[in-house]
Amino acid sequence: MIAELLTNQPFWAAVTASVAAQVIKLLLGIALDRKWEPARLLETGGMPSAHTAAVSALATALGVLSGFHSAEFAIAAVFGFIVMYDAAGVRRAAGEQGLLLNQLTAALRHILEDFRPPVVRELLGHTYVEVFAGLILGIGSALILLLAWPAS
Repeated sequence: MIAELLTNQPFWAAVTASVAAQVIKLLLGIALDRKWEPARLLETGGMPSAHTAAVSALATALGVLSGFHSAEFAIAAVFGFIVMYDAAGVRRAAGEQGLLLNQLTAALRHILEDFRPPVVRELLGHTYVEVFAGLILGIGSALILLLAWPAS
């Protein structure tokens, strides 16, 4: 079972794309903000979308290996569309609501002395550009991995 997992190219394509997206987020933080923030390796949101990169790499690898007509590809592609829609829609809206809540609570702190609610996470979802970048990263990661690691 472990040997099968270690040779599962679609799985490793998804893992590779997701890790690459998180590393890119860290590097962009260093380049743009001049900050070393290793916590970015574990954050959701930001450029590019790691969720999108993972599901698009998975679907691409399955399409190449099993055929784009296969049930495996169809399942991964539909799952991928749901993930991308959620990242740019529902989770993005939740992040925008978090930003508004934090602004409201900051204003209330000036009025009510004992008002100290926890800070709500704001960086939850993605812009369409971040999702698109994750899509391109995922497809590219899968194709590079499959070229570098031919099926046995």
